[in-house]
Amino acid sequence: MPVLRAIRDRFAVERPLDGMRVGLCLHVTSETANLVRTLIAGGAQVALCAANPLDTQNDVAAALVDRYGAAVHAIQGEDMATYYDHIEAVLDTRPRITMDDGADLISVVHGRRTELLDEILGGTEETTSGVIRLRALEAEGRLGVPVVAVNEAQTKHLFDNRYGTGQSTLDGIMRATNMLIAGCVVAVFGYGWCGKGIAMRAQGAGAQVIVCEVEPVRALEAKLDGYAVMPGVAAAAQADVLITATGGRDVVGAAHYAVMRDGAVLANAGHFDVECNLEELRAIAPEQRNVRPHLDQYVTADGRRINLLAQGRVVNLAAAEGNPAAVMDMSFANQALAAEHLVRNAASLEARVYDVPRELDREIANLKLASLGVEIDALSATQQAYLHAWEQGT
Repeated sequence: MPVLRAIRDRFAVERPLDGMRVGLCLHVTSETANLVRTLIAGGAQVALCAANPLDTQNDVAAALVDRYGAAVHAIQGEDMATYYDHIEAVLDTRPRITMDDGADLISVVHGRRTELLDEILGGTEETTSGVIRLRALEAEGRLGVPVVAVNEAQTKHLFDNRYGTGQSTLDGIMRATNMLIAGCVVAVFGYGWCGKGIAMRAQGAGAQVIVCEVEPVRALEAKLDGYAVMPGVAAAAQADVLITATGGRDVVGAAHYAVMRDGAVLANAGHFDVECNLEELRAIAPEQRNVRPHLDQYVTADGRRINLLAQGRVVNLAAAEGNPAAVMDMSFANQALAAEHLVRNAASLEARVYDVPRELDREIANLKLASLGVEIDALSATQQAYLHAWEQGT
C-alpha cells in the first residue's frame, strides 16, 4: 500500500491529528490495519470496531492492540448484540472524528448518543450504503456534523468499487462454492460501480451476464456494454448465480425464489444483509442445511435447492478477504486525508455531506501513478489558459 505508506511517513513528521480521538467502524482486515497505523502515526488515538459481524480477521485485531496500541472491539462471528456493544465501546471513547463503512457508528450517535454531537468535528463514510443513509439524515435536516463522503471520490469508486469489489466478489463466490464460473449464467442486480465491476469480471471468467436495473440510464449503459438486460424475475429463472449489489433492500424476494433453478447460487455484494429477503426464502424452504463453510442450502417444498452464501452478508468479506490491498490503498488514503481535512477546516465546515475535495483526489492519483512508475504529461501555461478562456472559437 505505497500511497498510504507515503501519507503515513508525512503524518509521522507533521502530526496533523495530534491528540485527536478517532473512532472507526470499518472491516477489520490487514488493509484497515494500515489505515489505523497511519492515523496513529499522525498523532491520533484510535478505537476500532467491525463494520460487519463476519468480516473481522482476529489476528489483525490482536496485532493492532498488541503492537500498535489501538483499542479494538471486534471478533469474527460476533452476534448482533455484541456488534452493537462494540459500537458503543468505540463511542465511549468520545471520538472527535468518526470513520464509517455503512454509517452504523454515526447513525448510533444521531439515534441514542446525541450527547456526543457537540464534540465531533466530523466524520467520513466509505461505502455507497452509508452515503445513502447520511444523505437521508441530511435531507431530514437531522445531520448534526459535517461528513466527507469518501465513497464519492473518483480514486475510491472508480477503482475500489469497480476493480476491487468486482474481483473480490467473484473470489468469495468461488471460495464458498468451488464452482466453475465459465459457462454459467450470472445475473447482476444493480449496475452502479460495484455492479459494473462484478459484471465485467464475471464476463471475463466466461459467464453469460444478465444485468437487472431500475435506473433507465444505467440499464441502457449495461445494454450498450454488451450485457443482456431484463427484469429480475425473468433473470432469476435463467441464472445459475444471482448477485445483488444495489445498496437497497428486498432486491431478491419471493417472486424470484419461486422461479429459481435447482442449484442456484445467491450472493450479496451490498453492504447490508437486506438485499435478499431471507424471511421470504425461509417461508418457501422448510429444509435448511449447511453444506460448506459460508454456504447454506435451502430446499424448497418442490425439492429445488437454493444455495445462499455468507448468510446473505457481503460475500467478498465474509467468504473471502475483501478487496485487494492495491485498491484499498487509494480508498484508505482518502480516509486519512479526509480526516486531516476535517481537522484543518473544522471551523468552516457545515453539518452536511461533502464530497472529497478534488485536490485530494488528484494527490492520491498522482501518488498511485508514481508508485506504479507511470509518468504523465502536464499542461503548458498556454494550454491551461485556453481551457479557462472563452474568446477563441472556430
